[in-house]
Amino acid sequence: MAPRVFVLNGVNLGTLGRRRPEVYGTLTLNDIEKLLRDEFPEVEFEFRQTDHEGEMVGFIREAAESSGLAINPGAWTHYSYALHDALETLDVPKVEVHLSNVHAREEWRRRSVVSPAVDAVVVGMGALGYQAAVAYLLSRSDRR
Repeated sequence: MAPRVFVLNGVNLGTLGRRRPEVYGTLTLNDIEKLLRDEFPEVEFEFRQTDHEGEMVGFIREAAESSGLAINPGAWTHYSYALHDALETLDVPKVEVHLSNVHAREEWRRRSVVSPAVDAVVVGMGALGYQAAVAYLLSRSDRR
């Protein structure tokens, strides 16, 4: 059975490729999805993006029966205890992904309320961070 991996993108990530390309790069979410499908053809991906926090909580719950979850919460990283709590309930490997190095940016971006509810965090690798996250998830799901 093919591994099933959820890749969830939060608020404002639907504007990738147009929004501050000097910070977030020029790839769109569609480009990142293609990159992942090409790199991991054996994986059944569920790609989702939303600007609505409650909808994201629903996406996280859907991932409960998956091989793992990679999430870029966007700005919700810094204040969404709802996402933290939803992630905390999942018994699958979880990775928080950020395209930019949030630790080298504004002070308020350096704190994540999501990080304590995930197994790993990838920052500052651009789109390659998603590849690293999926590779990690696959290695963890093999051990389960």
